[in-house]
Amino acid sequence: MLPLDNIKVLDLTRVLAGPWCTMTLGDLGAEVWKIEHPRGGDDTRAWRPPEIGSESTYFLCTNRNKRSVAIDLKTADGQALVRELAGKADVLVENMRLGALDRLGLGWNDLHRLNPRLIYCSLSGYGRFSPRAADPGYDAVIQAESGLMSITGAAEGEPMKHGVAITDIVCGMNASQAILAALLMRTRTNEGQFIDIALLDGALALLTNVGSGYLNTGAVPARYGNSHPTVVPYGIFEAADGGFVLGCGNDRQFRATCISVLGRPEIADDVRFRRNQDRHANREVLIPLLTELFAAASAQHWVGLLMAADVPAAVIRSVPQALDAPEARARGLIQTMQHPGVGPVSVVASPLRLENLPASPLPPPLLGEHTRNVLQNVLGRTEPEIQRLLASGVLYES
Repeated sequence: MLPLDNIKVLDLTRVLAGPWCTMTLGDLGAEVWKIEHPRGGDDTRAWRPPEIGSESTYFLCTNRNKRSVAIDLKTADGQALVRELAGKADVLVENMRLGALDRLGLGWNDLHRLNPRLIYCSLSGYGRFSPRAADPGYDAVIQAESGLMSITGAAEGEPMKHGVAITDIVCGMNASQAILAALLMRTRTNEGQFIDIALLDGALALLTNVGSGYLNTGAVPARYGNSHPTVVPYGIFEAADGGFVLGCGNDRQFRATCISVLGRPEIADDVRFRRNQDRHANREVLIPLLTELFAAASAQHWVGLLMAADVPAAVIRSVPQALDAPEARARGLIQTMQHPGVGPVSVVASPLRLENLPASPLPPPLLGEHTRNVLQNVLGRTEPEIQRLLASGVLYES
C-alpha cells in the first residue's frame, strides 16, 4: 500500500514547476494522467541537448511515474474528454496562462461544480490574485525580482542565478505540500479547494534568514560569495591543491579547527575571534590568516583532520563525482529504468523515503503512450470512438 494509492491526478502542467509537483505525487503512489498536446507535447521534450536517443534528458528528470495522454485542448472533443477526467480526478494541477482554462470551460469554477471534491492547484509566476497575475513566470526572472540574485555571487562580482531553476523546483515542492494538506483536509470536510501557488511567493520565502535580517534591522543584505553572511568561518578555503569547504557552525567547532587541526590555540584564544560575533566583526583579519595556514597542505589532508575533529568539511565534488559517490549509491539515489523508446535511462531518485515506496518507478512516458489505456480503462471509451478521435487529430498515441 502506497501513501497516495487510489488518488488520481489530472496533470495539465508543463516544463518544470508543475511537473515536479505531479512527479512527487506520482512517487508517492498517485496515478498521474499527464495531458500533453498531440503535436510536440511538453515543451521540455524538445529541450536538448543533452539527450539520449530521441529523448530529452530534461524531460526525463521530472516526468517519471506518469501516464501520457495526448489530447488537443483546443477542440470541443478534447475539452469534453479532459472535463470527464476531471470528474473522476482527486487533484488537478495546472500552470496555464491566466484565464486559458476558464475559456475552455476547465477553470476552477466550472470543475468545482462538476466535482466538488476536486482539489484544484494552480501554479503561476505571481499568483492568480495579484496585480501581475497575467504575467508569465520564468525562473531567472523570479530569481532577479525576488532578491535571490542580489545575494548570490562574488562580493565584487555581478549578481548570479542559482545553477538550477531553484524557484521552479521550490514552487513544485510547495504545491505538492499544499496538495497533501488539502487531501488531508478533504477527509474531514469531503470538499475540495482551490490552491494558489506562486513562484514569487516561494522565492521570497527562500530569503529565510537574509529576509528576516533586513525586515527586522533594515540592513541591506550584501553578497558574500561562498562565505556566510553571519557565520564565520564558513565557506571555501584554498588548500595547496584546490578548494575545500569548511563550516564552523559554532564556537566549539572553531576552537577545534584552531587547536586540533591547525595546532594554533592562540587563534582560538584571541579576543577578536572567541565568539562568532567577534569573528564576524573581524572576518577581514581572520579569513586571510586561515587562508595562509590552509595553503600549506592538500584539501584532503585538511578535510580528514577536520572530520576527525567533528568539524563539518568537504572536498568540492564535480557533478559526476557527486552522482557516483559511495553514499549516493548506498542510498539508492540513482535509479535506472527501462524506457520504451531508448532502453535503460537513469534519473536521480525521489528524496522522499517512506516505507513501501516502489523500488521500480514507471519510466518517463513517450508522448501519448497511455492515451488508449486511459480512455478505455478510465473513461470507458470504445475502440471505434478512439479511432475516430485519433483520425481527427484530437488524440495521439505513440
